[in-house]
Amino acid sequence: MIKNLFSREKFSRVTLPIILVIALIVIGLFTFQKPVKNLSAAEAKDKAENFINTYLMQGGNKATIKDITTAYDLYKLKVDIVSDMVESYLSKDGKLFFPQALEVEKMGAANNAAAPSGSAPSATVTKKSDKPTVELFVMSHCPYGTQIEKGILPVVEALGNKINFDLKFCSYAMHGEKELQEQLAQYCIKKEQTAKLNSYLKCFLEAGDSASCLTSVGINKSTLDSCIAKTDKQYKVIDNFNNKVGYQGQFPGFDVYKADNEKYNVGGSPTLVINGQEISSGRDSASLLKTICSAFNNEPKECQTTLSSASPAPGFGPGTQAAGSAAAGCGQ
Repeated sequence: MIKNLFSREKFSRVTLPIILVIALIVIGLFTFQKPVKNLSAAEAKDKAENFINTYLMQGGNKATIKDITTAYDLYKLKVDIVSDMVESYLSKDGKLFFPQALEVEKMGAANNAAAPSGSAPSATVTKKSDKPTVELFVMSHCPYGTQIEKGILPVVEALGNKINFDLKFCSYAMHGEKELQEQLAQYCIKKEQTAKLNSYLKCFLEAGDSASCLTSVGINKSTLDSCIAKTDKQYKVIDNFNNKVGYQGQFPGFDVYKADNEKYNVGGSPTLVINGQEISSGRDSASLLKTICSAFNNEPKECQTTLSSASPAPGFGPGTQAAGSAAAGCGQ
């Protein structure tokens, strides 16, 4: 359980504030006790690195403390976790470790901007149309983005040309250069080899093996490479990544859909927008079909299609989970 928490995607909006409140209470209690010996920066680095690798890492991966400074009377750590850089904190006596901190003012401002009405997204679309437009914003390697993709693809197949479906990407990437490269590839498959996109996505969602899927689906590699090069040149995706330009915090930008991200105040992966309205839906196919069909002026017969009500498991691969929560995400 603890191992699973040390992943940015695993923190919910509820879990983190509770952890931080408890941590602050504990710190307050400690201030009224007798003075304790503080660790030197070098000692704190060694202790934090050993703690993370012993108790929080999994799959044989190893974390490294790249930098240690002082902030808020704590040691602030930059932790390199399999190509992701995470900021964490350690009390100066080495007794309390905080996986992540939330900046109260920034988070409050972001929430207000994303939901100016003060209400949560609805599971029913109130803006109706004859042919609904469905836009799904994800990060290609976000486990909750892949989860909803696995749920929505059968819906897209069932409804066919009754809807306008568009897979888009968030304006920043949390999973390193591999995510930027994959999103460029998926964008170009959608743009120039559209008929093969769904087949490619189904394959990619099984194991995240892009090279194998390009071959098995029959993607024209020469056409794909040409499109990727043009798109990368236009938006400077990899150049900005290498030169640390256009980052959002510690995460590189992905500007291909920047205007749409700003239009809808997209905060993270996944974000589902139907007829211009941000929607919260279960991530199983049956729930997504019902949600999308609520956007029609007159539901077509395809809305009566029987689809699975089992929520896909987050991440790559098959399997299901107990419930189709719409709360968990990357960057939200």
